[in-house]
Amino acid sequence: MPEEIPRVQLTPAAADLLRRLRAAHGPLMFHQSGGCCDGSAPMCYPEGEFRTGDSDVLLAELAVDGVQEPVTFWMSPSQYAVWSHTRLIVDVVEGRGSGFSLEAPEGVRFLIRSQVVDP
Repeated sequence: MPEEIPRVQLTPAAADLLRRLRAAHGPLMFHQSGGCCDGSAPMCYPEGEFRTGDSDVLLAELAVDGVQEPVTFWMSPSQYAVWSHTRLIVDVVEGRGSGFSLEAPEGVRFLIRSQVVDP
């Protein structure tokens, strides 16, 4: 039986940033919306601070070494319809992202890279 491909993965840089954010803010979550501008970037919040709806899709519970609880990764249903055939890779790049995401004061922002996967 083939090994299941994870829907969402973290780069080492993203995992390192999540460890630092977890130490400062407690348990964390991501939400990936389908909005324009910064709304199309993955947004990191304290767990439960962003309200998910019944139609939001829980794509992953990401294990981060050194962090007890997983980081949940949610996506809006419209965005999921577009990206359902991809693996999402959460990375970090220099530059300011949205002021609503926890990494904004760090001078970096989370970024999604994607790879097409077979259904």
